[in-house]
Amino acid sequence: MKKILAIALLSLCALTGWAQEVIVIESAWLHRIDSILVVSPDGKTCQRELPTLILLHGFGGNYRDWSTHADLQGLSNKTGFRFVCPEGFERSWYLNNANPAGMQWRSFFWEECWPALQERFGLNPERTFVDGLSMGGHGAMNLFLDHPERFKAAGAMSGILDLRHSGGSREIIPGILGAEDIEAEVCQKESAVNRLGRLRETGSEGKLMVVSCGTKDKFLKATEVFDARCREEGLRCVAIYSPAAHRWPYWAKALPYHLQFFMAEL
Repeated sequence: MKKILAIALLSLCALTGWAQEVIVIESAWLHRIDSILVVSPDGKTCQRELPTLILLHGFGGNYRDWSTHADLQGLSNKTGFRFVCPEGFERSWYLNNANPAGMQWRSFFWEECWPALQERFGLNPERTFVDGLSMGGHGAMNLFLDHPERFKAAGAMSGILDLRHSGGSREIIPGILGAEDIEAEVCQKESAVNRLGRLRETGSEGKLMVVSCGTKDKFLKATEVFDARCREEGLRCVAIYSPAAHRWPYWAKALPYHLQFFMAEL
């Protein structure tokens, strides 16, 4: 059962100039705590049903990565979006570990994190989005495909949307999923590119997906494969390619572009 240990009040309703907080959940699914940074527009910290973007970090990162490398507060104030940045740990890949003693990140999100966010912020499916970079791009798209009815749209920046193109993590992911190699059936079933059928199954094929990647990115192939599959299946996917590498300067610039597409869906 989830237990919210604390809400670090970097923000209070009575102090409208402060607009950030950290929610800390003691998780039975993770066997540890998860910290969630929330950035709200100035003066709207306690307002419910704001447009909300759940934003996931990449491999080797943590829940403060996005706020460190991008001006989330400035973007929040400008767009009216609330940003929610959970801890995905350095190499969880936002997956459920085959070992029950390991982290069950997806179960954590749906059984503990989502209900806590829903209770506190009143997430509205017509105003809730999910996005992420690299490992987090795959995690974001998988969350969207788990429950497309809970999101208005989804995105991925340099997302490893086909796990076969995950570079060095081709050795890590099978271990998480209890497989011998990345070509194993269980790994392919978890790969976002192979789960797109969920959209038609749930009547959500008209929902927007925004994928972007640098043309100099070593993981470019993963986005290209996902983009091509979406076109083959007639899904609503916008793909953006720019001359950039797998680096933070690109992701910090890509986020405002994704937000423009999300804002147009409101």
